[in-house]
Amino acid sequence: MLFERPSDDILYDALVARDASYEGFAWAAVKTTGIFCRLTCPARKPKRENTNFFETIAECLEAGFRPCSRCRPMLKFGEADPMVTRLVDALDAEPFRRWSEDDVTALGIDPSTARRAFKRQFGMSFLEMARLRRMGKAAETLNEGASVIDAQLDAGFESGSGFRAAVTKLFGAAPAHLRGKELLRADWIETPIGPMMAIADAHALHILEFAERKALPAEIKKLQTFTGSGIVMGRHPPIDQIEAELKAYFAGEDRGFETRIAGHGSSFQRQVWDALRAIPVGISQTYGSVAAGLGLPSSTRAVAGANGANQIAIVIPCHRLVGADGSLTGYGGGLWRKRWLLEHERRMAGKR
Repeated sequence: MLFERPSDDILYDALVARDASYEGFAWAAVKTTGIFCRLTCPARKPKRENTNFFETIAECLEAGFRPCSRCRPMLKFGEADPMVTRLVDALDAEPFRRWSEDDVTALGIDPSTARRAFKRQFGMSFLEMARLRRMGKAAETLNEGASVIDAQLDAGFESGSGFRAAVTKLFGAAPAHLRGKELLRADWIETPIGPMMAIADAHALHILEFAERKALPAEIKKLQTFTGSGIVMGRHPPIDQIEAELKAYFAGEDRGFETRIAGHGSSFQRQVWDALRAIPVGISQTYGSVAAGLGLPSSTRAVAGANGANQIAIVIPCHRLVGADGSLTGYGGGLWRKRWLLEHERRMAGKR
């Protein structure tokens, strides 16, 4: 029942509300203009009687509709803003440069437009991201045993007090205390349903969460306390590996996930997470059924708690748990993402 095609009236309400829950799984075709759009298109909404809905782009084209030039439905769902991509590429090429709004303007990009786009996509501005990259370089310099003044200059700070305050705020420790510490690295991974933050050491993945998850800041602070490590912007091999695996997953390839996961959580939580990973793609289970499968039928609430404590989204598929009546229940990344992931996996399983 969960995946029956919604009625056209429901889809029209989603179009009016720009509801991302159905993004990529239905398109709106406007008879009066001859165009078709994403359900999240920001353009003025057509009247209900002038709107048809199709499940595929091919059906829209076959019916004679042309793609909207505003929401560009022919582009791959979730494709990054070209301006954002250009700035990220520029930052990758010069990660330790002291970027300014003048530098952004020199690239032919309006700084305020860039700021809004980065805030929307990453939860931080381009200049904030650039500062984090510089700070990461400083932490690595300290980690290699260099003096605080060398690290300060690498990060582009003229003021020693300003540098110490920035490092302490970002990493939770004064610069001198980072010397010789193992550093975790963090980076963004783009997905069709929003950016994810990945944090890893050289051997395993510690966090994989959607950027706007409310619990993410607390999870990062807890991780720092648990590991005693600083966190810098950058990549360890597990981040590259999980990015490649996520790319295949979102492309509809059921390859599974092989990236090593760090051993956090209690013994019971790890039992629950192992049970979640054993649920096949395209299948959902109830909290009660997982509890029963563990031989603890009275532990439904504890299973729900372990599910909520999961900080490795998608890989440990907490989105596959539903209520006893089959309804969608809480999901840290948002219920619309939970519905999207379940529908994506249903289609993935259907290709077998």
